[in-house]
Amino acid sequence: MKKLDLLFIAIFIGIITLLIITPTREFIASSSSNNPYLMGFIKTSILATYGELIASRIATKNYFSKKGLIYRFIIWGLLGMAFVLVFKIFDQGVRASMLTGLLPSFTSDTLLSKIFTAFSVSFFMNLIFAPTFMILHRVTDTFIDLGEGHINKILKVKGHDVIRTIDWQNFFGFVVLKTIPLFWIPAHTITFLLPENYRILSAGFLSIALGLILTLSKLKKNKSNN
Repeated sequence: MKKLDLLFIAIFIGIITLLIITPTREFIASSSSNNPYLMGFIKTSILATYGELIASRIATKNYFSKKGLIYRFIIWGLLGMAFVLVFKIFDQGVRASMLTGLLPSFTSDTLLSKIFTAFSVSFFMNLIFAPTFMILHRVTDTFIDLGEGHINKILKVKGHDVIRTIDWQNFFGFVVLKTIPLFWIPAHTITFLLPENYRILSAGFLSIALGLILTLSKLKKNKSNN
């Protein structure tokens, strides 16, 4: 194990420790309430970029094989800000629809009722928002890849080249049609069972988990093809 591996393990342990220790956990929660967009940017950019680095390490044995890391970091942060709003819209929207009878709901405040509500929020959010988010992120990633991580080259990349480069069959066949029902809907059901201030944080950790799953799956597929 290399020193850099130990550093990344230490970083992960440090993040978990911050969430376990009461003062730092309460600080994160209060900051998320007072500055939701800023904290959404910080939490998502750090955790999602961390996940990309780990996935890169597994796939290529190099943490920094991807170019334009700073731009990926910024994009993740902006997406995190969007998640703050989107989570609120779907959470409140589904609950309001249940109260008015537009969606089925349980009358009693039981664990089963909470799980069903969380599942409903996750279901509609992933059905309506997730494909759009996934396409946007795939497009921005491809812009960065084609621009080789340099802003002057990224700005010169043509949209039609990006569209032509993306493997849409794999994107819709696997990323959309498989990860959404099999991973994201169940995972975000758990997310919406958590207190509101921890949901973006949960989404960040889920991004790490999915990134690892997809990377290991890709490596396994490549080995079987060889």
